[in-house]
Amino acid sequence: MAVKELSRRAHRQLAFQALYGQEFLDCDSVDKLQKAFLSVPRQGDAEAESEAAGFAWELVLGVWQHRAELDAIIEKFARNWRLDRVGRVELNLLRLGVYEMLYRADVPARVSMNEALELDKQYGDARSHTFVNGILDAVNKAVEKGELKVRV
Repeated sequence: MAVKELSRRAHRQLAFQALYGQEFLDCDSVDKLQKAFLSVPRQGDAEAESEAAGFAWELVLGVWQHRAELDAIIEKFARNWRLDRVGRVELNLLRLGVYEMLYRADVPARVSMNEALELDKQYGDARSHTFVNGILDAVNKAVEKGELKVRV
């Protein structure tokens, strides 16, 4: 029996859930982060979803490794908003979107933005959509103008 491959959207959802969950844990090592990632409840084909390798894990690890840089970029474009005022859901969606725009050459910026906004519709505050969109759009424009460098 063939193992069903998860869609990238499903991987992003899993990555977001893991990133959001690790906000409440002390993930100060890759081992702890991986345990937190593996503890996220999965739906569907357990064999396909149980692997730590793959796109979801790459996103989780990348966001975790570059979190300080991502937060600084988000804070720069979140005019008049301190990060401690941004909801954890929205902050992790922004981290995920900005990470993909800067570190994933295989993902077009518009796809990263759209996917973050789709997850925001599902998990975010009803009023956060324009906030998330505005920051991701500003980051994208800064990348296009060369003000932010892609780090692939």
